[in-house]
Amino acid sequence: MISTLPILYSFRRCPYAMRARFALFYASIAHEHREISLKNKPQELLKLSPKGTVPVLLLPSNIILEQSLDIMTWAMGNSLSAQELETINLNDSIFKEALDRYKYPGRFAHDPEINYRDKCVLFLYELEKKLKPFLSGKNPGLVDMAVFPFVRQFSRVEPSWFESQPFGKLKVWLDFFLASTLFEKVMQKYPLWVEP
Repeated sequence: MISTLPILYSFRRCPYAMRARFALFYASIAHEHREISLKNKPQELLKLSPKGTVPVLLLPSNIILEQSLDIMTWAMGNSLSAQELETINLNDSIFKEALDRYKYPGRFAHDPEINYRDKCVLFLYELEKKLKPFLSGKNPGLVDMAVFPFVRQFSRVEPSWFESQPFGKLKVWLDFFLASTLFEKVMQKYPLWVEP
Protein backbone atom coordinates (compact mmCIF):
# COMPACT_ATOMS: atom_id res chain seq x y z
CA MET A 1 0.00 0.00 0.00
CA ILE A 2 1.32 3.45 -0.96
CA SER A 3 1.68 5.77 2.01
CA THR A 4 -0.11 9.12 1.85
CA LEU A 5 2.14 10.36 4.65
CA PRO A 6 5.79 11.44 4.48
CA ILE A 7 8.01 8.43 5.23
CA LEU A 8 10.99 8.96 7.51
CA TYR A 9 13.87 6.48 7.45
CA SER A 10 15.60 6.89 10.78
CA PHE A 11 17.92 5.39 13.38
CA ARG A 12 17.08 6.24 16.97
CA ARG A 13 20.57 7.14 18.23
CA CYS A 14 21.79 9.05 15.17
CA PRO A 15 21.98 12.77 16.08
CA TYR A 16 21.15 13.82 12.51
CA ALA A 17 18.04 11.62 12.48
CA MET A 18 17.22 12.88 15.97
CA ARG A 19 17.11 16.48 14.86
CA ALA A 20 14.94 15.61 11.86
CA ARG A 21 12.49 13.89 14.23
CA PHE A 22 12.58 16.96 16.49
CA ALA A 23 11.41 19.14 13.60
CA LEU A 24 8.67 16.75 12.48
CA PHE A 25 7.24 16.39 15.98
CA TYR A 26 7.65 20.09 16.80
CA ALA A 27 5.71 20.97 13.65
CA SER A 28 3.13 18.22 14.39
CA ILE A 29 3.68 16.62 10.98
CA ALA A 30 2.17 13.14 10.83
CA HIS A 31 4.56 10.72 9.18
CA GLU A 32 5.36 7.04 8.84
CA HIS A 33 8.47 6.14 10.83
CA ARG A 34 10.74 3.41 9.49
CA GLU A 35 13.43 2.48 11.99
CA ILE A 36 16.34 0.85 10.19
CA SER A 37 19.52 -1.00 11.08
CA LEU A 38 22.63 0.81 9.84
CA LYS A 39 24.39 -2.57 9.67
CA ASN A 40 21.71 -4.01 7.39
CA LYS A 41 20.31 -1.12 5.37
CA PRO A 42 17.09 -1.88 3.49
CA GLN A 43 17.29 -1.87 -0.30
CA GLU A 44 14.35 0.52 -0.45
CA LEU A 45 16.35 3.12 1.47
CA LEU A 46 19.40 2.61 -0.78
CA LYS A 47 17.24 3.05 -3.90
CA LEU A 48 15.93 6.35 -2.56
CA SER A 49 19.30 7.54 -1.27
CA PRO A 50 22.41 5.64 -2.41
CA LYS A 51 24.50 7.41 0.25
CA GLY A 52 22.81 5.06 2.73
CA THR A 53 22.72 7.42 5.69
CA VAL A 54 19.79 8.64 7.77
CA PRO A 55 17.63 10.57 7.96
CA VAL A 56 15.85 10.34 4.61
CA LEU A 57 12.35 11.71 4.17
CA LEU A 58 10.21 10.61 1.22
CA LEU A 59 7.36 13.04 0.61
CA PRO A 60 4.04 11.92 -0.89
CA SER A 61 4.99 13.99 -3.97
CA ASN A 62 8.01 11.64 -4.38
CA ILE A 63 10.44 14.42 -3.46
CA ILE A 64 13.30 12.96 -1.42
CA LEU A 65 14.99 14.98 1.34
CA GLU A 66 18.35 13.41 2.20
CA GLN A 67 19.82 15.93 4.64
CA SER A 68 18.62 16.55 8.18
CA LEU A 69 18.64 20.35 7.78
CA ASP A 70 16.58 20.10 4.60
CA ILE A 71 14.04 18.03 6.51
CA MET A 72 14.05 20.54 9.37
CA THR A 73 13.54 23.58 7.16
CA TRP A 74 10.83 21.78 5.17
CA ALA A 75 9.02 20.80 8.38
CA MET A 76 9.39 24.06 10.29
CA GLY A 77 9.39 26.50 7.39
CA ASN A 78 12.09 28.55 9.08
CA SER A 79 14.47 30.94 7.47
CA LEU A 80 17.67 31.05 9.48
CA SER A 81 19.68 34.14 10.28
CA ALA A 82 23.33 34.30 9.26
CA GLN A 83 24.33 33.81 12.92
CA GLU A 84 22.09 30.73 13.28
CA LEU A 85 23.49 29.24 10.08
CA GLU A 86 27.01 29.89 11.32
CA THR A 87 26.23 28.14 14.63
CA ILE A 88 24.85 25.08 12.83
CA ASN A 89 27.80 25.00 10.41
CA LEU A 90 30.30 25.16 13.29
CA ASN A 91 28.36 22.41 15.09
CA ASP A 92 28.32 20.18 12.01
CA SER A 93 31.99 20.68 11.17
CA ILE A 94 34.48 21.66 13.87
CA PHE A 95 32.43 20.53 16.89
CA LYS A 96 31.22 17.26 15.34
CA GLU A 97 34.73 16.32 14.21
CA ALA A 98 36.20 17.00 17.67
CA LEU A 99 33.26 15.25 19.37
CA ASP A 100 33.78 12.08 17.34
CA ARG A 101 37.45 11.98 18.31
CA TYR A 102 36.69 12.73 21.97
CA LYS A 103 33.94 10.13 22.20
CA TYR A 104 35.58 7.43 20.06
CA PRO A 105 39.35 7.99 20.32
CA GLY A 106 40.22 4.70 18.60
CA ARG A 107 37.73 4.93 15.75
CA PHE A 108 38.87 8.10 13.96
CA ALA A 109 42.19 9.59 12.87
CA HIS A 110 43.48 11.16 16.05
CA ASP A 111 46.21 13.78 16.50
CA PRO A 112 47.86 13.11 19.88
CA GLU A 113 48.82 16.80 20.11
CA ILE A 114 45.16 17.88 20.17
CA ASN A 115 42.92 17.70 23.23
CA TYR A 116 39.58 17.09 21.53
CA ARG A 117 37.55 17.66 24.67
CA ASP A 118 39.08 21.14 25.00
CA LYS A 119 38.35 21.78 21.34
CA CYS A 120 34.69 20.91 21.95
CA VAL A 121 34.59 23.18 24.99
CA LEU A 122 35.52 26.21 22.87
CA PHE A 123 32.32 25.70 20.88
CA LEU A 124 30.26 25.20 24.05
CA TYR A 125 31.53 28.53 25.43
CA GLU A 126 30.31 30.17 22.21
CA LEU A 127 26.88 28.59 22.73
CA GLU A 128 26.85 29.77 26.35
CA LYS A 129 27.32 33.35 25.13
CA LYS A 130 24.55 33.05 22.50
CA LEU A 131 21.82 31.58 24.73
CA LYS A 132 19.02 34.09 25.51
CA PRO A 133 17.72 31.64 26.94
CA PHE A 134 17.61 29.74 23.60
CA LEU A 135 19.87 30.04 20.60
CA SER A 136 16.79 31.28 18.71
CA GLY A 137 16.03 33.91 21.36
CA LYS A 138 13.07 33.69 23.75
CA ASN A 139 11.69 30.45 22.33
CA PRO A 140 13.26 27.22 21.10
CA GLY A 141 13.75 27.09 17.36
CA LEU A 142 15.39 25.19 14.55
CA VAL A 143 18.95 26.09 15.53
CA ASP A 144 18.38 24.79 19.08
CA MET A 145 17.01 21.48 17.83
CA ALA A 146 19.80 21.16 15.26
CA VAL A 147 22.55 21.57 17.86
CA PHE A 148 21.00 19.88 20.91
CA PRO A 149 21.58 16.20 19.91
CA PHE A 150 25.32 16.82 19.58
CA VAL A 151 25.66 18.76 22.85
CA ARG A 152 23.71 15.96 24.52
CA GLN A 153 26.22 13.43 23.15
CA PHE A 154 29.11 15.50 24.49
CA SER A 155 27.53 15.80 27.96
CA ARG A 156 27.19 12.00 28.20
CA VAL A 157 30.85 11.11 27.52
CA GLU A 158 32.04 12.18 31.00
CA PRO A 159 28.87 13.25 32.85
CA SER A 160 30.46 14.10 36.20
CA TRP A 161 33.17 16.19 34.52
CA PHE A 162 30.55 17.99 32.41
CA GLU A 163 28.45 18.75 35.51
CA SER A 164 31.49 20.36 37.14
CA GLN A 165 31.95 22.84 34.27
CA PRO A 166 30.73 26.45 34.41
CA PHE A 167 28.12 26.15 31.65
CA GLY A 168 25.23 27.68 33.61
CA LYS A 169 22.93 28.68 30.75
CA LEU A 170 23.93 25.70 28.61
CA LYS A 171 22.99 23.19 31.34
CA VAL A 172 19.59 24.86 31.83
CA TRP A 173 19.06 24.76 28.05
CA LEU A 174 20.11 21.10 27.88
CA ASP A 175 17.86 20.16 30.82
CA PHE A 176 14.92 21.97 29.22
CA PHE A 177 15.09 19.71 26.16
CA LEU A 178 15.91 16.54 28.11
CA ALA A 179 12.83 17.02 30.31
CA SER A 180 10.50 17.96 27.45
CA THR A 181 7.64 15.84 26.13
CA LEU A 182 9.03 16.67 22.69
CA PHE A 183 12.27 14.84 23.50
CA GLU A 184 10.25 11.93 24.88
CA LYS A 185 8.46 11.66 21.52
CA VAL A 186 11.72 12.02 19.58
CA MET A 187 13.35 9.19 21.54
CA GLN A 188 10.46 6.72 21.57
CA LYS A 189 11.46 3.23 20.47
CA TYR A 190 10.15 1.75 17.25
CA PRO A 191 10.44 -1.83 16.07
CA LEU A 192 12.91 -2.40 13.25
CA TRP A 193 11.21 -1.83 9.91
CA VAL A 194 11.26 -4.88 7.67
CA GLU A 195 10.85 -4.57 3.92
CA PRO A 196 7.73 -6.30 2.60
